[in-house]
Amino acid sequence: MSDPTQEAMQAAELGVERAALAETLDELAELDTQLLGKKGRLGLLKSTLRDAEPDQRKEIGRAINESRVAIESAIEQRRTVLEAEARRVVLLEEAQDLTEALGRARTGHVHPITLTWERLEDVFVGMGFTVEDGPEIETDWFNFEALNLPEAHPARSLWDTLYVDTSEIDGVGDGQVLLRTHTSPVQIRTMLRAAEQGSGPPIYAVCPGRVYRRDTADATHLPVFHQIEGLVIDRGISMADLAGTIEEFTKAYFGESMTSRLRPSYFPFTEPSAEMDISQPDGSWLEIGGCGMVHPNVLRHCGLDPEEWTGFAFGFGIDRLAKIRHDVADLRDFVTNDMRFLEQF
Repeated sequence: MSDPTQEAMQAAELGVERAALAETLDELAELDTQLLGKKGRLGLLKSTLRDAEPDQRKEIGRAINESRVAIESAIEQRRTVLEAEARRVVLLEEAQDLTEALGRARTGHVHPITLTWERLEDVFVGMGFTVEDGPEIETDWFNFEALNLPEAHPARSLWDTLYVDTSEIDGVGDGQVLLRTHTSPVQIRTMLRAAEQGSGPPIYAVCPGRVYRRDTADATHLPVFHQIEGLVIDRGISMADLAGTIEEFTKAYFGESMTSRLRPSYFPFTEPSAEMDISQPDGSWLEIGGCGMVHPNVLRHCGLDPEEWTGFAFGFGIDRLAKIRHDVADLRDFVTNDMRFLEQF
């Protein structure tokens, strides 16, 4: 005849061992039924108590209870582990990547407009130019009058200027402060600084920066965009120097197979003036900016004698050059912050 006490101890050992090896919650449920259910191993042993001798019932009952506690504890411990693993799997499967919205999605990289800006600076620095900077909020004099654009000049309508309301600021007349429409005021400040310091030219400088105009955003226009302008002031500078500089820039930035040309045009601050075009693989030409010899009036406004000094100026849209270089159809793609677009650069 079997010993119920020994069987209870064996059931406990089996239960603890099988619980530790269980791989799923279903296996644990099955083990619970086999050992602890009414028809399970310990349940059947409990039913033998009525046939045991009175002095043995206490010993058998204690063994059954101790075995039950050991098995229940082992099952519960394993269930905690398996449930935690199951939750982890579910969380991984249902997880949503919110890190992009929080700004921690990926290691950041330089924006394509900034990449173009830096590349242009590198090209011109390699050609012997310095890089100059100036304020984005300017006075009417620096933005227009010093550039041979007096108040009544009809060409002012081409710039769609955004003026700053200064009516409540003492000492500043309303309508005289504006968001610069080009980076040409930096050229004025550079020439004035050279004249005031007594050092004078030569000046070989580029002026990159952000500019503002009252434009409606579309595929080829933005109300806030970026320009880089160049200025050369020295003795004996001619249109031939301008053409050679533009050609060298074209080959350095677009490739040795590319070439440039100048077409007659008009700008109030240069005389003569020209549009700059670059060649295309299909034989056509693409306009990239304007240029010309610095107007004598501009030199006089900056304290430089046009009989002694001559020079040229040119300007490109940085956003437009990025658009051309990367074959982007719509300028607005650069400012909508779509990660699918930006990750290409």
